[in-house]
Amino acid sequence: MRISLTPRAALAALLGLPVIVLWPHWTTVVGLFVLWTLVVLGDALIAPSPRSLLVRREAPAQVRLGGSAAGQLLLTNPSGRAARLEVRDAWNPTAGLESSRSALVVPARERRAIRQRFTPTRRGEHSSRALVVASRGPLGLARRAAAVDAPGRMLALHPFGARRHLPSRVRRLREIEGLAAIHQRGQGTEFDSLRDFVDGDDVRSIDWRATARRRSVVVRTWRPERDRHVVIVVDTSRTSAARLGDAPRLDAAFDAALLLTALAGQAGDRVDLLCLDRIPHVSVLGSTRSQVLSDMVTATAAVDPAMVETDWELAAVAIAERARRGSLVVLVTPVEESAVHSGLLPVAARIARDHPLVIASISDPALESLAAGRGDAEAVYRAAAAEQSRLQRDGLAQALERVGAHVADAPPDRAPQALADTYLALKAAGRL
Repeated sequence: MRISLTPRAALAALLGLPVIVLWPHWTTVVGLFVLWTLVVLGDALIAPSPRSLLVRREAPAQVRLGGSAAGQLLLTNPSGRAARLEVRDAWNPTAGLESSRSALVVPARERRAIRQRFTPTRRGEHSSRALVVASRGPLGLARRAAAVDAPGRMLALHPFGARRHLPSRVRRLREIEGLAAIHQRGQGTEFDSLRDFVDGDDVRSIDWRATARRRSVVVRTWRPERDRHVVIVVDTSRTSAARLGDAPRLDAAFDAALLLTALAGQAGDRVDLLCLDRIPHVSVLGSTRSQVLSDMVTATAAVDPAMVETDWELAAVAIAERARRGSLVVLVTPVEESAVHSGLLPVAARIARDHPLVIASISDPALESLAAGRGDAEAVYRAAAAEQSRLQRDGLAQALERVGAHVADAPPDRAPQALADTYLALKAAGRL
């Protein structure tokens, strides 16, 4: 418990100045000081103790980043005196609490509410570091302050801005599923039906037994499998902390993963998610198709980048434990020299031998603007450096494609669509 003075106490002390002027003696000063001290202490002691108050918090459990949510503090005064309160609710700044300080009067044996509105500016977990309640005396000269135990926690979820691209990709998916059955035998296809051979059909799809029975050439048709397994691995190492525009690269990675998850669910595929760097952080495994998107949004909300390099051997082991042969594996990691040299290339080659492999890379949009600069000598040097960086990325992407990976490299605003389109292209080609 801490007692502090208010500005009104200083004004009250100034009231004694005329007395000191009229009777200038040290006994007058001491007497006035003692009187002032007794009045201030009496005012503080008459105020109800903050620790006697009953405080209950109703904070929103979750809120989508970019949106707002309402909460409230309920303060009950069990004493027989009115409580004049000043409340400070110390949430971290990125929680977006509209006002952290409030003043109110709670009558004796009544309850009052402090309305709160949160508009978080950062994805992740937010909390109230302290709730301090100060009770002022009836004269307003002093206050008694104490920290009250009323913890508050709120989870700011990923906004999933790429959701707006889902309807167009679902339409494309339905077109692929509704096209004439795939004629060539491809990895990841299921037998659909038999039909007569026409010019242009792959001779490898001829069903010789049916042809012998019908005495005409008959081919098998194939359709993309459903209930395929998709494993998404999101790199949470230091490269994911780079800010691309207004958000870190990791947020764009999650946006791409969520769009792919939603699209795969529409295709009837099952999706698992792994977030790792040198250690595994979050896993979403075994969720149903109707629940996996919600589970993924909640699980990834509190994941932050780690200032370490990714252990790609650890990623390979995790994939081998969870993905059966032929599952689609998606690595969401930037195609950068540091990542490739840290072991991505040999691991990608091993994974691609057993699984269709997609590497989704979120590039820095600043490179494009820098590469176009020609205003002065400095801009030309920057353009040359940006162009060299882009050529290096292209070379690394080609190296990954030579070992069997499909690389989808795009800036943050196009990366989710690029990954979804790569998935649809694999579906259309009968690879899934």
